[in-house]
Amino acid sequence: MAKPIKFQWSINHGIAEEMRRDPNVFVVGEDVGKPGGPFGVTRGLIDEFGPERCVDTPISEGAIVGLCCGAAAAGLRPVAEIMFMNFITLCVEEFYNQASKMRWMFGGQVKQPMVVRAMTAGGFGAGPHHSSSLEGWFASMPGMKVVMPSNPVNAKGLMKSAIRDDNPVLYVEPLSSYGMKMAIPEGEVLTPIGKAEVVQEGSDVTVVSIGRMRVEAEKAAAKLKEEGLNVELLDLLTVNPLDMESVYASVKKTNRLAIIHEAKKTMGVGAEIASAVQEEVFDWLDAPVARVAAPFTHIAFQPALEKHYLPNAEKLIAKVKELVG
Repeated sequence: MAKPIKFQWSINHGIAEEMRRDPNVFVVGEDVGKPGGPFGVTRGLIDEFGPERCVDTPISEGAIVGLCCGAAAAGLRPVAEIMFMNFITLCVEEFYNQASKMRWMFGGQVKQPMVVRAMTAGGFGAGPHHSSSLEGWFASMPGMKVVMPSNPVNAKGLMKSAIRDDNPVLYVEPLSSYGMKMAIPEGEVLTPIGKAEVVQEGSDVTVVSIGRMRVEAEKAAAKLKEEGLNVELLDLLTVNPLDMESVYASVKKTNRLAIIHEAKKTMGVGAEIASAVQEEVFDWLDAPVARVAAPFTHIAFQPALEKHYLPNAEKLIAKVKELVG
């Protein structure tokens, strides 16, 4: 039986496997060589692949992503690290005006097979400059794919699929999930981009979770089951493109929908899902679509305030009870 490994090591293993499979894959970023990034996700890669494929850079996020755009256009497959997601604001120009548009502007003649890893740190006490959930910004860019793993298995599978994709992929890692352990299946692990996972089937309400909120949704589902409510839980896994067909199919079964994500409720991904559901399967709804998400303000550093800010199982349970009440 496979030995359980932590979340960040499953990402490490996925990158290493793709580097062995394809010599065009390389990692780039601040300290990705020694010591292997601030949390060791790329640790050991420089020892196996050398500094030519494990490239340390100056502290310039714009330069890192710009390098990825050029390298990808030239046929390489860069995997970049932008440490905390807040720092990704420094390379929005490269993402939006270059990476997301290049393949479209050149009629498909130029590909952009690049992956950019960025860590979100809600629930870690990292404060407002290190804890933002900005996946919705990038999901609004045509040509940009956005994935958010929720456990070590799909973390590895999504990384491998992202590296093989010919489009730019933002790979969002929940820092507070790094300690999560899980046995990884033997053989190749590939998690498809653009396909939600049905975590459990149910009949009373559909819950769609994003990223580390899957853990909170699973807690809520277990508690609600004790009270006689059967939750059908979907882990979105990909924020763009959205797997709305799986959401529609589930809503047609349960007739109710609640969405939980860590980003702010205002302009969040949940709003897009809710809008699409009411446009396409309104007649199957027996209650308004509910959203459990962060308030429209910045996340706090102080632990009690951060806890109040973040969505959790208790808040989801209360919202589901409103839907079925």
